[in-house]
Order: sequence, then C-alpha cells, then structure tokens
Amino acid sequence: MGSSSRLVILDVSKPSSHTVHIIAIANQKGGVGKTTTSLNLAAALARRKRVLLVDLDPQGNASTGLGLEYDERGRGTYGALLEDEPAETLLRKSVVPKLDVMPANADLAGAELEMIDQDRREYRLRDALQPLLHRYDIILIDCPPSLGLLTLNALVVAQSVLVPLQCEFFALEGISQLVRSIERVRLAFNADLHLEGIVLTMFDTRNNLSTLVAEDARGFFGEQVFKTVIPRNIRISEAQSHGQPVLDYARSSTGAQAYEALGAELLKRLKKKG
Repeated sequence: MGSSSRLVILDVSKPSSHTVHIIAIANQKGGVGKTTTSLNLAAALARRKRVLLVDLDPQGNASTGLGLEYDERGRGTYGALLEDEPAETLLRKSVVPKLDVMPANADLAGAELEMIDQDRREYRLRDALQPLLHRYDIILIDCPPSLGLLTLNALVVAQSVLVPLQCEFFALEGISQLVRSIERVRLAFNADLHLEGIVLTMFDTRNNLSTLVAEDARGFFGEQVFKTVIPRNIRISEAQSHGQPVLDYARSSTGAQAYEALGAELLKRLKKKG
C-alpha cells in the first residue's frame, strides 16, 4: 500500500475548545519497554478515544509496530521539526481504527544536531502540533532513550510524563535523573508539566527481583505508580514483529489484558483531572 493511501486528510479550519491530553512516554534508559508501552497503550486508548502517536524515536519502532512500512512514512516527525512541513500532511493511519501516527524515519537520527541552530528549537514540536489539537483526545509521544533535544521538545509540549520502569536492578536510579529533568523543564519552559505516573514493565512473577523493585517503586512514589503491571509476555514481542499491537495480535494474552487495563486506568486518572 502506498503512502498516499495512508495519508490522514485533516480539516484544520475549525477551532475547538475541547481538552486534549498530551503525554510524553519517556525514560532515558533503553530497553525498558518504552516503545512497546507507547504503541500498545495508544492502541488500547484508541478503542475509546481519538488518539495520535508521535514517534520521536529515530529507531521508528513504534511506527513499525503499528503497521507502517518504511516507504509509507514520508517526512514524519523530521519534517515537522526541521522542514516546517504542515503537520496534517505528515500523519498516517495505523492498523488500528481511530489511531493516527506521525511516524519516524532515519533522518530523525541527525535531527538533534541540525536543530542546534534553529530558532525556538525547544518549541518546534509544540508549534508543529498546534493545528492538530482539536482532532484528538489524547496525543502520546514516544521519546528516544535519551534526555536530548528531541525529548526536550516532547517535554515542552506535553502536559505530563509517563515513565515505563523495568523491574530490574538499578531501575530506580535512572528515574531520579528523569524526575530532575522534568522539574528543570517545568521551571524553564513548561509550567504545566508533571509526572503522570510510573508503569512497571517486564514484570516476571517467577523472579523475586521483580517483586522487590515493584515494592521499592511503590514505597518511594506511592500512588504515582500505576496499579496495572505489564508482565513479560512473548505475545507482546511477537505482535510487534507482525506490525500489530498485542491487543489485535493476541487479544486473550496476559500482555494484551495488561495494556487494556493500563489504558482504562489512565483514562480514569485523566477524567479526574477534567
């Protein structure tokens, strides 16, 4: 299927007063289930809401995991950040109804260096997404595994940050650095930014370490840790290799049920905020 058939055509002429929730999914540590959480949570939310997933990770795995072949992606987030492309021309439909994607391509790998001399470099993503806000109820941003300029752009436009935390030794150490970065961004660029919560990922019931990490996280962060825990589940990895979220690939699996529960729990949190 060619890229033109996946293009999302938007009418951006009608402003709307509805509330859109923008959530950056971030952790500077790689391999914690960040992209897996981004795409599967987006799919779960799209069963009830209009959702956009912005792929800011140069690896582009979230785009792949939602069925977008490389030659279908167009300029994607690189075009939004560095080429002033109208955002509505950069969106693609995913394999999930009501879930659109602003995909990533290989050009994004050099974006941080190219953005250094750009005007308003910290606000490039915020400016690009502005015309789209009335189209969606929730915008999720899959950040790269770093705290560089790409992640900074996500934190400047987001209202909150959701942090996937792998249940392994030393996992909590990186969170403190991320929390400090959130506070710095809040003070310098985005006064509304806050921690949405922490999601425990890759939880292995056969491993005492997983239980200990979960207990430590809940002891330190309290109710900011989501009740839903994402287990280690082979179906989650298989689904991504087939270009599908696990909710479509293996609906009855423990992984799919966990992400569905996480979506419901997040919506309850957002509803309380109004």
